[in-house]
Amino acid sequence: MVKHNNQLPKNHFHKDWQRRVKTWFDQPGKKKSRRVARSKKALATGAQPLQRLRPAVRCPTQRYNIRVREGRGFTLSEIKLAGIPKKQAKGLGIVVDHRRRSKSEEGQKLNVERLKEYRSRLVVFPRKAGKPKSGDATGDDLTAHITRAVPSIPSTYEAEAPRAITEEEKEVDAFTTLRLARAAQRNEGQRKKRAEAKAAEEAAKQK
Repeated sequence: MVKHNNQLPKNHFHKDWQRRVKTWFDQPGKKKSRRVARSKKALATGAQPLQRLRPAVRCPTQRYNIRVREGRGFTLSEIKLAGIPKKQAKGLGIVVDHRRRSKSEEGQKLNVERLKEYRSRLVVFPRKAGKPKSGDATGDDLTAHITRAVPSIPSTYEAEAPRAITEEEKEVDAFTTLRLARAAQRNEGQRKKRAEAKAAEEAAKQK
């Protein structure tokens, strides 16, 4: 901020700003071009699903972990439990992520059921007509009406009717319970080591 009644500085605002402005007048046209390209690609791919199948995963952090969204790919254990070979999964439109790990039984069960539902609905046309291989569709499945949409992400939220808090719930101290559980997990190794050392010392005394 300028102090006192001084002369104003000569700020050079008369620059060639028109040359540095980026316009986006082709936005509506590009939007239409992308839509037409998607339609052409969908027609060219025949009867295969429009999107690849991806797992249902929880969002990270405590703030958002109530939400379920599409993940990158299924774990190796999930496709194994669903009975789908790892090399065959890509050809069936299933994305596999070898780095992801299943950290909860509920999430793993949800994705295994999702894979089984997708596999039961999937119609695999034989490469050569009249010579189907194992796993290929036959009979009426080849002429049945099919949908190209992948199964939607299941909702894990179950609405509960409002109720009064019980006396037992009031007595539970959730903070202390969680703190003790975390401490027990953190100190498990040291406690085990001390118990083994104590048992070895007692065994040495008895000799």
